[in-house]
Amino acid sequence: MSKRDYYEVLGCQKDASADDLKKAYRKLAMQFHPDRNPGDAEAEAKFREVNEAYEILKDDQKRAAYDRFGHGAFEGGAGGGGFGGGAGFSGFGDIFEEMFGEFMGRRGGGGGGGSNLRGSDLRYEMDISLEDAFAGRAATVTIQTSAGCEPCNGTGAKNGAAPATCPTCHGHGRVRAQQGFFTIERACPTCGGAGKVIKDPCSSCGGSGRQRKDKMLEVKIPAGVEDGTRIRLSGEGEAGLRGAPAGDLYIFLSVRPHRIFQRDGANIYCKVPIPMTTAALGGTIEVPCIDGSRASVTIPEGTQNGHQFRLKGKGMSVLRSTARGDMFIQAVVETPVNLSAEQKELLRKFAAAGGGDGNTSPESSGFFSRIKEFWDDLTDGPKN
Repeated sequence: MSKRDYYEVLGCQKDASADDLKKAYRKLAMQFHPDRNPGDAEAEAKFREVNEAYEILKDDQKRAAYDRFGHGAFEGGAGGGGFGGGAGFSGFGDIFEEMFGEFMGRRGGGGGGGSNLRGSDLRYEMDISLEDAFAGRAATVTIQTSAGCEPCNGTGAKNGAAPATCPTCHGHGRVRAQQGFFTIERACPTCGGAGKVIKDPCSSCGGSGRQRKDKMLEVKIPAGVEDGTRIRLSGEGEAGLRGAPAGDLYIFLSVRPHRIFQRDGANIYCKVPIPMTTAALGGTIEVPCIDGSRASVTIPEGTQNGHQFRLKGKGMSVLRSTARGDMFIQAVVETPVNLSAEQKELLRKFAAAGGGDGNTSPESSGFFSRIKEFWDDLTDGPKN
């Protein structure tokens, strides 16, 4: 029985693109797969026919030979790659791999593997002051990590010799095994996915290509960082196995509480005690700023406890910007203590002269007036 034209089998034209051939093949393979058609000999035969056609046409060299010589180009069994003994279902295994490969952790790996040999990422906790967070600075950190082995230049082989191609996977890093209708792909057990093996391991690192050591790094802390900011140093983590890429180092910043200032985003708050006389008569006080300078604040007459004064542009630096937040000064009016007899007498005279009445203390006077009204209502009873 003569074979049908491979393009006819897939339902494609002779000038069809590789993507068109692939789409047609996947559709037909899913349609005629034996799992979907149990006991249907005709469907199984069509499935084999579709696989055979696609095995030839997906390969550029085989497709060119077929276009020129037809089926005669593969007489003697050189074409289909052997369709007996279940191997004819390897094409459906490719479909399974494409559909579920990413979920199983294999995607676009190509030959050589090695992604599982990448070095681990490292985490380093760093405490900084509020002044450092404001101005930024360069800091030196020492971390214990795995670095590339110097005697073997990170190859893992003695004297830095190049590793040999793995005889099991032939350098691909992965091997396939047929299980029923599916082709299962996994990391090569011989080379662990590296695609290469070391015949004579380095005596210093035991063939891993890396050694434990302390490493000093300079970290640039930008101005305006906040508590919890993460800085990534690419390639400064643990070295990869046998020359594989190194991991990254993550610096996590923790800003220590300040003895004077409290921070809220880009703004700074500071509570400043003010003598009662200054609050009553007015005056000027001097306060520190986070940049090390000093600022003069005018206190108006009759300043009450808790009043806030805003100093624009005296707050924290804003990350990746030239802007600055504001500084808020909260007045904490201090009641005099440890008065001398003369001072007490002066306060008594002040009270006798009307100090504390509705004119000098309007808030307290108003409050106690409301309390008196409240008590009067309780005494008189509910009003009709």
